[in-house]
Amino acid sequence: MIKMYDLHTHTTFSDGVLIPSESARRAEIDGYAGMAFTDHADESNYMHILENQLRFKEEFNAQSEVFKVLVGLELTHVRPAQIPNLTEKARSAGADIIVVHGETITEPVAEGTNDAAVEAGVDILAHPGLISDDTIRKGIAKNVYFEISTRKGHSITNGHVAKRVLELGGELVINNDYHAPGDRVSVEMAQKILAGAGLSNDEINQVFENNRKIFFKSLEA
Repeated sequence: MIKMYDLHTHTTFSDGVLIPSESARRAEIDGYAGMAFTDHADESNYMHILENQLRFKEEFNAQSEVFKVLVGLELTHVRPAQIPNLTEKARSAGADIIVVHGETITEPVAEGTNDAAVEAGVDILAHPGLISDDTIRKGIAKNVYFEISTRKGHSITNGHVAKRVLELGGELVINNDYHAPGDRVSVEMAQKILAGAGLSNDEINQVFENNRKIFFKSLEA
């Protein structure tokens, strides 16, 4: 049985509508096996997010036998030149996972963000839009995973991302970019979204395995 691990979610610490406890509870009830809080962050707020959510994680995971949470950040609209340093500082401050808000075609993300993220060796480049082959190759060399998004708007370029990443030998993950109830998809819908992006059954299974692998690698680090 396939289990879902969502590695890209938001709470009231950025633009999500749920506090961490409710977000985690809803994910568990929806059949997910684990999740990461990755609130939008820049230099101004990353320590505030991590200090509070790491405290929540410690208490929550101690009380939960099966469903666990991670705490990370989604570096969002950060100037490309700042991404490497902020990534390093966030990891030093205890972040389990670093996501960068990639060059989605639905927002005015600074050109060069995708390149800066992969060169910094972040864990996941989220909704990278019309990402170039050169950037994908750099990300592969740094063990960066590329996101297939279930979120409206960001998902428009899923087909491009999937085709180019897989042809070049890279690895994909699938995430909800969860902000509010209704954003989370079922395993069955996630499978359909991946199939719609052109993945085979074996490739779909590998994506779910990638999510699981990143989750437990980060949890045990």
